[in-house]
Amino acid sequence: MFKVLDTCARYRLGEINANEAIEKLKLKNSSISQPKDLVKKYCSVFTPNEKIQF
Repeated sequence: MFKVLDTCARYRLGEINANEAIEKLKLKNSSISQPKDLVKKYCSVFTPNEKIQF
């Protein structure tokens, strides 16, 4: 859980790009054409505050 939250936070802060986040989260970029959309959808599940935009 910490690794997911850490990766999402680093992506949100711009320390890593969407492709790096996908790799660290071990996601498959298949049905969604834009990597940032995949990371946004995945990280939004783990965000306690729904007002945070990825």
